[in-house]
Amino acid sequence: REVINIGGVTDSYQPAEAHYELMPKILKLLIKYKTPAIISTKSKLVMRDYDLIDELSRITYINIAATITTMDEAIRTKIEPGGSTSVERFEFLKEFRKTNASTGVHLMPIIPYITDNEQNFDSIYGLASQCNIHYVLPGALYLRGCTRKYFLDFIKEEFPDENERLNKLYKTGGAGTEYKTELYEKVNRIRNKYGVSNSYTKPMKDKLK
Repeated sequence: REVINIGGVTDSYQPAEAHYELMPKILKLLIKYKTPAIISTKSKLVMRDYDLIDELSRITYINIAATITTMDEAIRTKIEPGGSTSVERFEFLKEFRKTNASTGVHLMPIIPYITDNEQNFDSIYGLASQCNIHYVLPGALYLRGCTRKYFLDFIKEEFPDENERLNKLYKTGGAGTEYKTELYEKVNRIRNKYGVSNSYTKPMKDKLK
C-alpha cells in the first residue's frame, strides 16, 4: 500500500493507450489491493477511466494531475504535439473534483524565455483557482545527459530567437540561482494572488483503514 507514481517519467495515457487499454487493468488491481497512486498525464484519455478512478478514490488516496506548461496553443503544439489542449486538461481536472481524488497541475517544466512570462502564469493559476484544483506544483526546466543536446537542437529549430540565451543559461543541467530566484518570486506572487497551494498532501491513514 505504498503510493505508486504512474506517469512521473512517461505518460501512461499516450495515444497507444487507446488501443492497448493497460490502465483499466492497472486501476482494477489498485482497487483490489487498496493501493494509493498518483497519475500524471497530458491526455484527456484519462476520462475514459473516470468510473474506475472514482471507485479508487472512495477506497484510498488517488491524485490526478495534469501537466500544463502554457496556455499559448501555438507554443503548446510545438512542445507537446501529442497532448490534449491545455483547456481540455483543465476540463478533466474539473470533472475529477467531483470524485474524492485530489487534483493538481504540474506546471513543469517551465521553459525560460518561452513559458516563464507573467501572463502565462496568471492564466494557469487563474484557471486552477476557477476549477478549484487542490494545488499547482511549479518546476523549472532541468536538462539531464543527452536530453540537453536534443532539447537545445529543438530550441534552435523551433525558437531560434531564444537559442543563444537558453544555451548560455543551460551551461550545466540546471538554470542558475539568479534566474530561479526571480522565477519563483514571480510564481509565488501570482500563486498568492489566487490563493492556490503549491503542495497537497491528503492524510492517508484514514483512507487506508
